[in-house]
Order: sequence, then structure tokens, then C-alpha cells
Amino acid sequence: MMKRILAASAAIAISASWAQAQEIKVGVNLPYTGIGAEFAQLIDRGMEMYLKLNADKVKPYTIKLIKRDAKNPGGNDSRVATQELLTQENVDILAGWVYSPNAIASAPVVNAGKKPAVIMNAGTAHITQMSNYYLRTSFSMWHAGYAIGEAAAKQLKAKTAVVGYTDFPPGKDSLNAFKRSFEANGGKVIDEIPMGGAGAVPDMTPFFQRAKDQKPDVFFVFVPAGDHAAAVTKTYGALGMQQAGIKLIGPGDITQDTKLQAMGDAAVGLITMHHYHADLDNAENKRFVAEWKKTYGANTTPDFMAVGGYDGMALIVHIAHQLKGKIDGDKAIEAAKTFKYNSPRGPISIDPETRDIVMNEYLSEVVKGKDGKLMQKTIGQIANVKDACKAQKIAPCK
Repeated sequence: MMKRILAASAAIAISASWAQAQEIKVGVNLPYTGIGAEFAQLIDRGMEMYLKLNADKVKPYTIKLIKRDAKNPGGNDSRVATQELLTQENVDILAGWVYSPNAIASAPVVNAGKKPAVIMNAGTAHITQMSNYYLRTSFSMWHAGYAIGEAAAKQLKAKTAVVGYTDFPPGKDSLNAFKRSFEANGGKVIDEIPMGGAGAVPDMTPFFQRAKDQKPDVFFVFVPAGDHAAAVTKTYGALGMQQAGIKLIGPGDITQDTKLQAMGDAAVGLITMHHYHADLDNAENKRFVAEWKKTYGANTTPDFMAVGGYDGMALIVHIAHQLKGKIDGDKAIEAAKTFKYNSPRGPISIDPETRDIVMNEYLSEVVKGKDGKLMQKTIGQIANVKDACKAQKIAPCK
């Protein structure tokens, strides 16, 4: 009898241990309230969509999302949220970060916690150098900024450019990436215009008028996606800059899929470089967009933030399988370096030297589709793009 009891107890203990090992606790750091709440929802839905569309790939593990509100781009609240997820919730993996200042502020806590941390949006290039536990499935501002600098000179035949940028780390990265590439290919940046901060949308009129007065061939703009981007197109149209012969260009933040239809005719002709838009013509993206609309509504659409969440979850699941559900920080980072995946954005992988994503960049033009709606038409592609800041060892990425 005693042997049976002991055997039963051992079986229960093994079963309980196995069940515990099957659950992966992911601590999510996103701004669920405030100016970034819409972005948080997009990343959240991206993660959920991966788990829904790839349930068989997730098994035998279950993913438990534990969420904390980063609230704003200031950094302090995000750092506290990261600390709570590590110390109070004892999560296995961290994920999220819409804003670069939040990821920057969280870096010392991530280092102390020694848990893998998947950046799903924040794009300042050197962030991944601030902690050996950071991985990035979103982008660096240098991916698109450097690529479009070359395209502006070679494909658009631009000789002069004015740069307008939101004055925070990603904006400065975009300025530096575009300027370095554009001028290396024969162009000249004739003015650099800081255009307020990320916390509130400024009146863009004086900045755009200053650019218009200098009559550049192109006006390269980086602002955060969302309301900032909507204000860019509105101001560009109101000042008649297109009629003045000035082409508006930038990274895909300024043609965010969720804001595109509201931009109106002023957006037609706008040229961007980015790793994703919802009109990409590949089977995985068509599956992704169709299921998104089915789940969240016919008038909704995924965007690059949603894909950052979707691919971030794919990386988390990859790590779980590689480590058989037992997440060790250093082993997780090594496991991430073997990640290769066919994403809605195309083939992606993690650069083993930098822990940044490697992916395609798409040159796109906003056009009107047959249904009269705005869409993004791919007019060029660069395959397997690495973060140029690190690839070329440019400060502060040396």
C-alpha cells in the first residue's frame, strides 16, 4: 500500500513539475494608457494573432502574458514596470517597449534581471548594446533611414534634402542615418529641423514652412507613428508642398497602415522605406491580414507594430522550444541567434553579432487602389538588411 502511495505521490509531483515547465510567463511592458495606448493594442493583438494562427507550433507550451503599463515615453514608469515584472511576477521573458526612452531606461533593470527581453518596437539603434539580454524583432531606425537615403539619391534623383525630425533618440537616429547615406551618394542635406517631442503633437506648420522656403528636392520626415504622422500629411497638403515640387519621403512610420485612409489625397505620391505594410504581396501576409480582419473587424488592419509583436512572439516560442521550456537568460540569447522565420514581412532572422533583426526593406509609394482607397505599392526591395549603424560601426554603435 505504501509503495502505491509513494508511486502516486511521485507521479503527481512529476506531473506538477511538467505542467509548471510547460507555462512560459511573458512580462509585457507597453503604454496601455496615454498617448501610446493605441500602439500597445496593436502589439498586443500581434502577439495574440501569432498564438492563434500558430497554435500547433506553440504546443506543448502555453504562453501567459502578464502586463504592466509603461504609461508614457518618459522612461521612469517603464523602468518600474520592468522591475515589477521581474521581481513580483518572476516572469521568464520580457517583451514590449513602444518608445526608445522606455527601453533605454529599462536597460539596467534588464541587465540585473538576466532574463531575455524582446523589443517589439523601440527603434533607437544602440539600445541592444545597452543590455546583452535585449533582442529586437522590430527595427532600428537605421534599417529604413539609411536605405531611403540611398534610394532618394539614386532612384528619386534628388540632389538636395531638408530633414524634419521629432527631437528624441529615434528622430536623431533617423536624421543621422538618412544624412550619412544621402550625402554618401551625392546628395546634400541643406537643413535639419527638430520638430518638438514625442509626448505631444506640435503645430507642424512653422517647421514645414521653413522646409518649403528652402525648395529642396525632397523633405525627409521622421515622426512617431499615429497622430504625429497624420499631422505630417495634413500639413504637407495644406502648404501645397507637392505642388511646389517638394517630394515628401520618410520611413514607414509616416504611412502607418492604421492611419493611411484618413490621410486623404495629400498622401498620394508619398514615398517610404520600411520593412512592412499591410499591402505586401506574399502568402504569409495575406493569411495574417485576412485573419486580423476576421478577428478584429473588417475595417481594422495590422501595421508594423502589430508585426513586431507577431514576430516577437514567434521568437519567444522558438526560444521555449530550443530550451525545452526551461528559460535561462544566457541560454535564451544563444537560442535566439538560431532563429529564422517566414514572417508576414518576409524572411527574418536574428543577427548573432548584434541581436538585431535582419529583414527586407521595401520602397513603397502611396497610390489609390481600384476601390478608391489608399494603398502602398511596393516599387523596390532590398533583401536581408542589417542595422547599418552597427554593420558600419558608426557612433554610437561602434
